Amino acid sequence: MIIVKDIMVPMRDGIHLGVDIYRPDVSEKIPALVALSPYGKEIQALSLTLPPQARPSALWNGVIEAGDINEVVNHGYGHIIADARGIGGSEGVYCGPYNSGGEGDGKDVHDLIEWVAEQHWCDGNIGMIGISYYATVQLLGAAENPPHLKAVFANGGHFDQYELGYHGGILWLMPRASREGRGGDSGYAINQVKGKSEVLYSPEEYQELIQERLKDPDIANWSDFVHLLKYPNRHELWNDFLLHPHNGPFWEQGSALTVADRVTIPAYFQVKWGRGWTVEGTIDTFNKVKGVKKLDLQPYPPMQERPFHENHEEMFRWYDYWLKGIDTGIMDEPAIQIFVEGENKWRAAEQWPLPEIEWKEFYLRPRHALSEKPEPLSAEFAHPDGFYQAPPTVTSKTESLKWKSAKFMEDTEMTGHGAFYVYVSIDTEDTNLIAKIYDVDPNGKRHFVTSGYLKASHRELDESKSEPGKSYHPHTRSVPVPPGEIIEYAIKLYPFSNMFKAGHRLELELSCNESLNDEDAQLLPPDSYHLPCGRATTHKIYRDAAHPSRLMLPIIPRKS
Repeated sequence: MIIVKDIMVPMRDGIHLGVDIYRPDVSEKIPALVALSPYGKEIQALSLTLPPQARPSALWNGVIEAGDINEVVNHGYGHIIADARGIGGSEGVYCGPYNSGGEGDGKDVHDLIEWVAEQHWCDGNIGMIGISYYATVQLLGAAENPPHLKAVFANGGHFDQYELGYHGGILWLMPRASREGRGGDSGYAINQVKGKSEVLYSPEEYQELIQERLKDPDIANWSDFVHLLKYPNRHELWNDFLLHPHNGPFWEQGSALTVADRVTIPAYFQVKWGRGWTVEGTIDTFNKVKGVKKLDLQPYPPMQERPFHENHEEMFRWYDYWLKGIDTGIMDEPAIQIFVEGENKWRAAEQWPLPEIEWKEFYLRPRHALSEKPEPLSAEFAHPDGFYQAPPTVTSKTESLKWKSAKFMEDTEMTGHGAFYVYVSIDTEDTNLIAKIYDVDPNGKRHFVTSGYLKASHRELDESKSEPGKSYHPHTRSVPVPPGEIIEYAIKLYPFSNMFKAGHRLELELSCNESLNDEDAQLLPPDSYHLPCGRATTHKIYRDAAHPSRLMLPIIPRKS
């Protein structure tokens, strides 16, 4: 292996990116795989000496994501690992998510790709490599159409910027963990950074944003975030997330999903069923790109071993075909591969959603039952269920309600999106609504299937973009809830695939907060939870004849 470190590569605006190159010691020209991120190129070199680590190993490091250097080089590729601008050995300033407040990672990817193509050892056939951030910038770079970028292989990318920080309008803390190294990884290798908010707004407007955010009880009752907003220059990159709870231009600029329709080269997407963890954004981006494309929807849990060694074989089959001209058979296979949990088998498809879906409704009924038949009685006789959730200032206990179906009489596959339409009244102006679906076996053991999140003040729907079983919330503003009013909320359930075996039951759990330490939470890095509701709130759940609260789920007919 030939290793050349700390090369300074010029970008179009004159700044230079720090780059390391690992390539085979051969005389013939070779293709290359390029990686760029803010995590620091030096830590990626640990893949040369550290065996792959999966959670819960203490040596698992979430930022070692650029791939196994030995495997890449041994397979006949150059492996180029670069620091984003303002990071590690690179010049310039890192500004906002994916540098969207500055030059933009996509432009830097374009310039880096074209520089690599000019190197004496490169044959001009270039792809990209890496998961998570590394995957996202592949789409941003491909949208810039660099001539020598021939294909991409994007695993676990965060393509919908707003969904990276907010699920259904509820703040998710994972971006903080990755940026600051609070969640079992090293965080960003910061050199020079600025918040995107600092660039877009005047000092007076910036302070107005901060003061407005501090009025939110969810923030005001979370002392750590009060501290961050009072001293904003210490955590600029995370404050961009804190200060922008609504979707719109701030998030759309720099979002890979926004520019995905400009991607025309072959694109392979992989993502693990993550109960909302980047899955929907990956599917939406897959559907939007214009070129040859493939999609793998892989088994849970979402956190791959590092450096995602488990997916390298498929990556090499893809790149050997597109960069080396070797017929690996990969293009003879179905466009989409779906892992059906519960059955633990793969199913093939040519499009998502599957055209054969038959929608089935499961209605909330008294005595915590789910039924395929709606409730015939009025609220006078079918009284609402309810729970009271005290805020995190006084309790760590999470209250919830559960409803369970009868046993399935035959194996029943559900693959697709889902929705939970629920009638709720609360005695405050806002709350979180968190729905989780479980597959319960005859012994009572639960298997987590999918989840849905909605901040009550974000309940507005765009009917023109909503579909059966898939509600669309624009999340462009917060509308306070009139206390005591019964409102129907359409909670989107993230895509999933599960075979409910005969004798199993489906269980729905509804809460406004979630456990920080249950077995599913343990599969994610620390701090990867949703901000709890800061209000003391009583929730009444109506499920009578006039208020048919129900699940809408995608059944796949057995013949398919």
